[in-house]
Amino acid sequence: MRTDDDVAGGGPALFRVVRFWSRRWAAGITQDEGGDVAHILVLEAVDAARGEGSPAQIGAVAVELGLDRSNASRMLAATVAAGLVTRTVSAQDARRTELDLTQAGEDLLAAARAWQEQTFARLVADWPARDAQRFAAYLVRLAASQPSAAQSPVAQSSAARSSVAQS
Repeated sequence: MRTDDDVAGGGPALFRVVRFWSRRWAAGITQDEGGDVAHILVLEAVDAARGEGSPAQIGAVAVELGLDRSNASRMLAATVAAGLVTRTVSAQDARRTELDLTQAGEDLLAAARAWQEQTFARLVADWPARDAQRFAAYLVRLAASQPSAAQSPVAQSSAARSSVAQS
């Protein structure tokens, strides 16, 4: 059975990398594409909060951003004003607002993700190919194991309130 000693140093190393890149990750893309770091964070959150072929909701985007609904709404308003996100009233429930990326938002998000891929490739450029592939696979696995906004307690209680209101 694995113990904490078996993975000693992994936690602090992970958080050191997160701290470093959380302050720098979007600087390259925003300079090249004329975007804003906050816009890219919102685009990532809207994309993560979208369901299979369905738009995102403000509450789920707030969960993805790790913010309360009010602060997320302010960030969303700026991204909508920049023409990167659409904000529409739900056809099924006029009380709900639906969010989706515009083509400009999709393009900026694609550019941000390309920059992320290039940055990762540069970080592991001097690693043996097999190590870089394994590390990439482990990162993908770690990211996939994290709950999405749809799985969060906030989103689940919101969905439950919505289904009760519709009955």
